[in-house]
Amino acid sequence: MILVIDTSGPVCAAGIYDAGSNALIASISEALGKGHAERLIPMIDEVLTQAGMTLQQMTRIAVTVGPGSFTGIRVGVAAARGFALSLGIPAVGVTTLEVVAEQVLEIGPPMPVVAAIDARRDEIFAQVFAPDGEALTEPEAYAYEDVRAIVSRFDGILAGSGAAALDGVAHDVDVYPLDRIGRIGARLPDDTKASPVYIRGAGAKPQTGFAIKHL
Repeated sequence: MILVIDTSGPVCAAGIYDAGSNALIASISEALGKGHAERLIPMIDEVLTQAGMTLQQMTRIAVTVGPGSFTGIRVGVAAARGFALSLGIPAVGVTTLEVVAEQVLEIGPPMPVVAAIDARRDEIFAQVFAPDGEALTEPEAYAYEDVRAIVSRFDGILAGSGAAALDGVAHDVDVYPLDRIGRIGARLPDDTKASPVYIRGAGAKPQTGFAIKHL
């Protein structure tokens, strides 16, 4: 049983994922914008009650670690680490780009997937994944033209809100399904750190070019 937490964006969400049956058995999700710190712990209590379970029955915690909202990520990671420490179980970090890629990877694409999240400020958070899920690049903030170059270089499938941003199309805020977070978290090694992924800070400039881990 995996406690799943997502506070990486305007949505605050928690759920219980059963890795044995590959199913989300309880969940709560609210579009808060702000106030994740005040709402998350009561939400976890509510989702445990909904599932008829206790924290002591959890064997792992999976939490989104970004890229995303700086404040929201800190809230989720702090909670996950605190629960993991008190329960003596692993807390693993799942990036939001992994979640975006998962929706395509789960159908077995014949080519790489370029996960892309609209980062605003004329930037896109992006990362390339091989058809087997292996990360081929690191998460980075790119200018629009560089994302187009990445898609062309890898002959990849573009997924996520970044695709709409490149086309100049209005889109909803990114939502990261708890079942996909749980599925990814279930297969990650126990020592996968639940550490925030902060790609840019104050004054940071868009990444130019891209670093390729594997050709």
